[in-house]
Amino acid sequence: TPFLQTEYLILNLHRNDFSTAAAVAEAVGEIFGEDIAVPIDGASIRVRAPVDPSQRVAFVGLLENVEVQPSAPPAQVIVNSRTGTVIINGNVRVTPSAITHGSLTVRVTEDPIVTTQDNVIATENAVVATPAEPVVTPDTAIDAEEETAKAFVFDPGVSLTEIVDAINAVGATPSDLVAILEALKVSGALRAQLIII
Repeated sequence: TPFLQTEYLILNLHRNDFSTAAAVAEAVGEIFGEDIAVPIDGASIRVRAPVDPSQRVAFVGLLENVEVQPSAPPAQVIVNSRTGTVIINGNVRVTPSAITHGSLTVRVTEDPIVTTQDNVIATENAVVATPAEPVVTPDTAIDAEEETAKAFVFDPGVSLTEIVDAINAVGATPSDLVAILEALKVSGALRAQLIII
């Protein structure tokens, strides 16, 4: 059979992804040795396998158990326009933008909080404190209300989940939400694939 007659096996990924293909080749190489596995493209990895049939079957059994963390999926927003259901994966972000839509107003502000803690090192003879690098943590506040037509203002680093929650909090209709998301996508502010079902 072809399984036993070729020098190489080809592993095919379920989802085409160059990062995952490279990670699989690297993980196989760490376990079985360098140059055993080589990514061919985003979906296939070529693996040099033992020639002896019994060794080959055992090798594939071990190969099946190599653990690899797949790369993060692409940023996606899926909206059911009839029900207003929105599914957002963790990679979706919105760049600064402003949108006016009917009588809805959403204000998203982000104030950075800067904190530092000195590094303290204790030795036999002394205790030395050195200044640490400042840590910046965003403090995001969202306020939503229905008023005379105004603009939605989105600051950098705000997640789309926070924006959708704010829009829904004022009772926006599913069609309002879809219109806003489509406008964000067309303007380039929505950094994700938008799928409307």
